[in-house]
Amino acid sequence: MALQNVWHHRRVADGSAKACWICFKPSTSVLITPDNKDFFYLCTGHLSDRGFCLPDAGEAADAAARKKKDELDREIELVKKEYEEKQRLKREKRREKGKDKDKDKDKDTKKKNEDEDIEDEKTKDDKIKELSQSKDEAAVDLGPRIYTLNKNFYQMRVDKLRNAEIARRNRERMKNPSLFPSVPSGNPS
Repeated sequence: MALQNVWHHRRVADGSAKACWICFKPSTSVLITPDNKDFFYLCTGHLSDRGFCLPDAGEAADAAARKKKDELDREIELVKKEYEEKQRLKREKRREKGKDKDKDKDKDTKKKNEDEDIEDEKTKDDKIKELSQSKDEAAVDLGPRIYTLNKNFYQMRVDKLRNAEIARRNRERMKNPSLFPSVPSGNPS
């Protein structure tokens, strides 16, 4: 019945949310042992509390590396966006110069080209927004996934399992009729 102090963080569906073990608020985060012997629901805020649990060192380093990479990706996206904006402004200036020269020529083709450029810019902006939203949603789950509980909280989980096992054994014993003494069979003297 040795329970290891290694807990994996898992998420459940919103409909399956249950009370947090600490604060009793509905939570979709679960800490579970690798062998599935014990689990409990927990708020994500408690996972960042150093007095409650500590992330695995390797997992914490991986999470930090992922966070840095995400920040760099965001910066790269911003730089790309700025560059595209500058290019768009340059194209508009060229078109204005071209319009002054050739006002009467190809008005319809220029309008079509402008409309296509505007649509392309809108789709690019929409894609960038979708990417940033999906990265923000993924960032919520990017934290460490393996934790070790503080010794006091770990002992509470071990005691709870031990008490549940003792209660189960006692229930089984109570169902067994040989546990109770038998009625005396001889004549009283």
